[in-house]
Amino acid sequence: MLKDLITTEENYNYAFLDEGSKREIRRNLLKAVAIPGYQVPFGSRELPIGRGWGTGGLQITLSLIGQGDIVKVIDQGTDAGVNAANIRRLIERTAPDVTTTFQTSEATIIQTRHRIPEEKMQAGQLLVLQVPLPEPLRLVERSENATRRMHADKNYSRMWVALYEEIVKHGLLARAYSYPVMVNGRYVMAPSPIPRWDVEKLNNAEHLSLFGAGREKRLYAVPPRTAVVPLDFEDYPFTVEDFHGIRCQRCGAEHSFLDEITTEAGQKTYMCSDTAYCDEQVAKKVAEREMQKEFAG
Repeated sequence: MLKDLITTEENYNYAFLDEGSKREIRRNLLKAVAIPGYQVPFGSRELPIGRGWGTGGLQITLSLIGQGDIVKVIDQGTDAGVNAANIRRLIERTAPDVTTTFQTSEATIIQTRHRIPEEKMQAGQLLVLQVPLPEPLRLVERSENATRRMHADKNYSRMWVALYEEIVKHGLLARAYSYPVMVNGRYVMAPSPIPRWDVEKLNNAEHLSLFGAGREKRLYAVPPRTAVVPLDFEDYPFTVEDFHGIRCQRCGAEHSFLDEITTEAGQKTYMCSDTAYCDEQVAKKVAEREMQKEFAG
């Protein structure tokens, strides 16, 4: 009897969260969209996954999904990661009329950890990013009250000093992920631990981006067509990772973010981080070869 009670899907509220929690999260998201880059506190709920494993992004997704939505979940670029698979399974079990997909172009909601899809997202699509540390000033100021005052006064001098120290120490802006950005000319924001390669995809994007930090109980947003500018200096401009002369071993892509992989023989090779994008490129090449064979025949 107890086993039947636990496994019966009808015993879950739709999309797991109670309706009051969903309404609160949606109200806070409206405030976040109205003030781009501003961190809005919210009452983070308990979920059947540990805090720090995507609870903030998942609460946003569960509060917004409805009948007819198509959800894609990725973890560091791949749909097959353990974290992505478990979140997808929870969505499928508690919202049975919601479809899941691996294709970026098909999805209405994309929940992601540490990456933005290579395929350009379109207007009407929603990007939900899981955020472990939403406060970009935490690296220069440990006091939460002090960082709140710094944001209120638009006093980001210590962040500029930290970037200058990177240049003095390394000769360049060396931060590889979660690079600080200025949103709408007002708030400095942490764009989640995405690589530098993905930062510029947020600038004047057609889609809405929502950020959720469950452990830190913060939500923030970047509305469509909003300026998102990386912090840099005129003589030391922001640059992305350099993959010049390198291509994906599987699909041959030269303009995607690549993961370095060491084979069993000790050789280094490179593969697309975005596995769905890589699959699409492979499928296109197969279709082109088949078409060439038909013409040749």
